[in-house]
Amino acid sequence: MLTPVSVEVPSIGVRSDLLSLDVDATGVLVPPESYDVAGWFTGGPVPGEIGPAIIAGHVDSRAGPGVFFRLEEMRPGEAIMVTLSDGSVATFTVARVERYPKVDFPTQQVYGPTPGQELRLITCGGDFDPGRRSYLENIVVYAVLDGEAT
Repeated sequence: MLTPVSVEVPSIGVRSDLLSLDVDATGVLVPPESYDVAGWFTGGPVPGEIGPAIIAGHVDSRAGPGVFFRLEEMRPGEAIMVTLSDGSVATFTVARVERYPKVDFPTQQVYGPTPGQELRLITCGGDFDPGRRSYLENIVVYAVLDGEAT
């Protein structure tokens, strides 16, 4: 089976191998254990297939910035490249960047079916709640495939 092995986002200086991610018993995506590596949600499409492929990573840790520290800085038109296990590269173009309160996360909009090949990059954002040791928002980058994987 074809799988994504790395992601590159030149505009924010990201180049990361990809770990496999799954959901917990409540259906919430479990982020990578490491703060400096992104992960691909194996329960969704492979980047370049029809539907929303999901790549997630941390914004930071106690040690400093995480792999997606600058994700919120992304702008429409910027490129995201995902290298697949056969060596091909699926290139996506950012369509928009959104912020959502975690308590009102639009699961269907982010994970639901799409008519084309799309990609979502997800990290935490907004204010940090020290009591919950968690950020109050999620940042989601929506991107569309430029064309066939090359």
